[in-house]
Amino acid sequence: MHHIKTYYKEEYEAENHTFILEGPLTAKELSDFTFDDGLDAFRPPIEQFEAIKEIADLEEGRILIIREEEHIIGYVTYLHPDPMERWSDGNLPYIMELGAVEVSLDYRSFGLGKRLLKMSMQDEFMENYIIITTEYYWHWDLKNSGLDVYEYKDLMIRLMASAGFEVFQTNDPEITGHPANTLMARIGRNIKEEQMMAFDKLRFKNRFFF
Repeated sequence: MHHIKTYYKEEYEAENHTFILEGPLTAKELSDFTFDDGLDAFRPPIEQFEAIKEIADLEEGRILIIREEEHIIGYVTYLHPDPMERWSDGNLPYIMELGAVEVSLDYRSFGLGKRLLKMSMQDEFMENYIIITTEYYWHWDLKNSGLDVYEYKDLMIRLMASAGFEVFQTNDPEITGHPANTLMARIGRNIKEEQMMAFDKLRFKNRFFF
């Protein structure tokens, strides 16, 4: 499968701020910017910046960012699922994962995450993918949000739904291990019935289908 990527750019003004949303970008293009210290939900910011640059240069990888001037304050990543996870079984080229979406704490009141997700779906080639996102409560910023895990779960479901994601059931122990954890997926318009059946088998691994 040849992964075609189309670049998009959008300017957004809010409360005396001018934000640029753009991507997908290459690692070289990302290196022209600085990375906000508040982007630390998954690992220390310096390490996370290196991680997204590595994703950017994968054949299927997509990194879209939000920046103010030359400073990155948010991003979203798309890539094939981790080889250690069930979602990579069979190496299905049309299965993609929204690996992370993050906006730095000081900028979370502007609706930037939703805007970035919507822009990332403007590329028609995204309709050739089943894109999953696994929402685990231990990645959520419960402390700064003031929400409990179930309120935050509802927040994430609404955010992902704005870009066409739906909740799907699974017997994946990582998801079923806590009632706040959630599997969501966006089914592209060009996905065929047999591709959807393969996804169903991944969702309910080790269960018989007749």
